[in-house]
Amino acid sequence: MKHKLLFKMIGSYLIFAVLGFILISTFTAHYNQNYLEQYYAAALRRESSQIADSFGNSYYRSELTLEEFQKQIAAVSSYLDADIYIVTTGGRVLITSEQYIRPSETESIKDFDILDFSGSNYSIGTFYDHYDDDVLTVYTPITRSYKVTCYAIICLPLSHITTLQYDLLNGFYLSLIFLLLLALIILLTFIFAVYRPLQVIIRAARNYADGNFDTALEMERQDEIGTLADTLHFMALELNALENDQHKFVSNVSHDFRSPLTSIKGYAQAMADGTIPPELQGKYLDVIIFESERLEKLTQSLLELNKYGTKGTYLDLSVFDLNALIKRTLLMFEGRCKEKMVSFHLILTGEELYVKADSAKIDQVMHNLVDNAFKFSHSNSEITIETTLRNGKVFVSVKDQGIGIPKESIGRIWERFYKTDASRGKDKKGTGLGLAIVKEIVHAHHENINVISTEGVGTEFIFTLPYINVDTDFVSVDS
Repeated sequence: MKHKLLFKMIGSYLIFAVLGFILISTFTAHYNQNYLEQYYAAALRRESSQIADSFGNSYYRSELTLEEFQKQIAAVSSYLDADIYIVTTGGRVLITSEQYIRPSETESIKDFDILDFSGSNYSIGTFYDHYDDDVLTVYTPITRSYKVTCYAIICLPLSHITTLQYDLLNGFYLSLIFLLLLALIILLTFIFAVYRPLQVIIRAARNYADGNFDTALEMERQDEIGTLADTLHFMALELNALENDQHKFVSNVSHDFRSPLTSIKGYAQAMADGTIPPELQGKYLDVIIFESERLEKLTQSLLELNKYGTKGTYLDLSVFDLNALIKRTLLMFEGRCKEKMVSFHLILTGEELYVKADSAKIDQVMHNLVDNAFKFSHSNSEITIETTLRNGKVFVSVKDQGIGIPKESIGRIWERFYKTDASRGKDKKGTGLGLAIVKEIVHAHHENINVISTEGVGTEFIFTLPYINVDTDFVSVDS
């Protein structure tokens, strides 16, 4: 289902709104009701206590008459907006805030019983049907000679408390509305700042999954969303480059295999059907052998490159004399040097120079670099091989005086099957994999290799190896 995240956010917002309304309508309203009842009950009790003390001290001491006392409680009643009663224990009303009750006008509260308050000192009801609506009633006993003679009772209409409660609830509802508006702003911010960019990223990811790597995904953001978009865009570029490399790889392999196979098949069929006379078959058999060796070399190079993956390759590390290895490698080129009249100039540091590496693979690196230099060197030229020790590293340089590498090809010489136009013209046996193998071997040793070249002047390859001082480092040394 689409838009699940958006639906969850909107659903959460609606749930928050509904729960907020329910919470205020139930729990908050109930809490406010109880709180206000207790608050007003406590306030009225304080007033009733003062009235009881005043009545006991003044009336029973004959300092005030009932009429004078009635005027006092009438003023208090007006201030409190509540009714006040002085009631005997038997329920006879002595004074109300409205009027003074004369003995001939005796008014009694039917079924009056102070135990109806159940010890809470206040109750809510119609006060023995004296009111049509509920009132909050509190009382305080009035004593004389340590005996309860009557009660001071105050009745406050519950509508006063309810009105205040509604005012408070309106404030809570208004606060809830502001919270919902704030939550809505947060939701809209989420939609525009997170959800919509995620939708763009999802659409781009689906296009990438379908193989359409040209979909642009660039966001000018410095947060996690921007990082995700940049990472995904970079991945798409890398996958696109990888796909192009795969196409080039297949194309190059097909090209490099097709040419010798075509020659082998053509000459073999020609000899089989008698097109090539027996006296010339030896010449064309040499061509078939040459092309077969070329296929063998290409296959071997591919197998060699296949050893180097993202996890690297196994290295048989040992300590050996690099100078001796270089000299042994050059012996293999003596015959070819005489034919082409190319000489080697060695500038080696010390009689012995020990490094820690895989000697067989470093021998392959030196062979490929020297072979590469030899192929592109002019006749009667010189190839210089130099070793230098700096900062715990051995720098190995292989420099020729050949045709050089065009500037536009410098960055591509490490690519598999890549050949410059010059190399294709001068060397038909090259596979375009030699330098790729060299780079993989050097990087497998966690070292670096660089190239410096000037077209028409020559090329220099420089790579590094870790130096070992056999006088101070206790290691086994290969002879």
